[in-house]
Amino acid sequence: MEILSDLKPIDLKEKIEILWDLSGQKILSIEDSYDPSQGAPVFTVKGQYTTMGWTEWTQGFQYGSAILQFDATGAEKFLESGRKNTLEKMAPHISHFGVHDHGFNNVSTYGNLLRLMKEGKIVTDAWEKNFYELALKISGAVQAARWTDTEDGGFIYSFNGAHSLFVDTIRTLRVLVLSHCLGHDLRGEQDVKQNLLERALTHAISTAKYAIYYGNGRDRYDVLGRTAHESIFNVQNGVYRCANAQQGYTGFSTWTRGLSWAMLGFAEQLEFLDAFDDGLPERYSDKKELLEILEKAATATCEFYIENTAKDGIPYWDTGAPNLHKLGDYLSRPAEPFNDFEPVDSSAAAIGAQGLLRLGKYLKQKGDNDRGQRFYQAGLTVAGRLMEAPYLSQDPEHQGLLLHANYHYPNDWDHVPEGSNIPHSESCMWGDYHLRELALYLQRMIENRPYYSFYASVI
Repeated sequence: MEILSDLKPIDLKEKIEILWDLSGQKILSIEDSYDPSQGAPVFTVKGQYTTMGWTEWTQGFQYGSAILQFDATGAEKFLESGRKNTLEKMAPHISHFGVHDHGFNNVSTYGNLLRLMKEGKIVTDAWEKNFYELALKISGAVQAARWTDTEDGGFIYSFNGAHSLFVDTIRTLRVLVLSHCLGHDLRGEQDVKQNLLERALTHAISTAKYAIYYGNGRDRYDVLGRTAHESIFNVQNGVYRCANAQQGYTGFSTWTRGLSWAMLGFAEQLEFLDAFDDGLPERYSDKKELLEILEKAATATCEFYIENTAKDGIPYWDTGAPNLHKLGDYLSRPAEPFNDFEPVDSSAAAIGAQGLLRLGKYLKQKGDNDRGQRFYQAGLTVAGRLMEAPYLSQDPEHQGLLLHANYHYPNDWDHVPEGSNIPHSESCMWGDYHLRELALYLQRMIENRPYYSFYASVI
């Protein structure tokens, strides 16, 4: 990608204002017309949100979007909508033992509401505060219970089963961190206590070791920063077996949304650890070594994104997609969402942009100005591109906010318009949510408001 070195957050102010105006309209349109008995809305078909998926992993993004809308605009109707739906519909997600998505659903709702209360953005009510805290405590422990021991650590296993480590889960660690900071733990047989922060850090290290490549000859496809969507383990002895993909093309190519989850997840954990003054678990008492592991993974993935993304910073859905070669030198020009061969994934860009910004800021604070500025400017470049045509949806009849998102291309779940060979012009709930989160992150910087972080509710 071509990084715009002179771009500043204030330069995006007008785009952000337009985004929030459009965002509010689309949130209300979904509330007015979507039938929640169908399940959580996942992606759009011909501009209307529908559902299809393997779990209800997007519901927190729907109600969390209303909470972010209130945070950005102060419009009370969105706060009341987010509050009401969180109270009435999110309880099953707290105790859901079958998924690895707690940090998506519950931090986006209960976590954001608790953060707003701590910041004084909403009135503090003792009962309401305790309610949000209890939800996060339980959610973190339930998430941590999905555990597979390995020969050198362990991981939170995906909904595929105990053999499966998903790279996505690096960002769901937030709920374990919040639960720990709220004084909670996981209790097992004979009341044995499991430290939730220790479990989160162990998972992060396993992800860094097995899901991220560093160009050291691990296999024939070992390229610095390449990311495997799924890592497979022998559950009998905890030995790593192979890389795999569920939503990517192969285990030996990089599904770009998985790459973006890693970029953002590692960057957020670095920020948290930098702000965390309490003692670390004894196993990770060497904080310097821990930070080095996480920083290596974060910088490798962010560099890979920059080097393997189209000129304007928008990635295609997989860096090894089999028909990319038919596009010619596709990295030397802006991404082409209306091409005939392979779809882009704007949702990966929305997630990855925030990772670039957070890592850039973190590195600059640590004195690594050159790399930090490079990543930060790359994040601004991607953000600016997403907040304009053809990615920002300005059609009032289209319920999506971020166009040209991709859900599951191998399974053929995405809508392909008549006359096209590939899906395009549709949105997904996580893409819309993360574009809003990206806009809020930048807006708070522009307005000199408190720094937006998942841990602001507990630190």
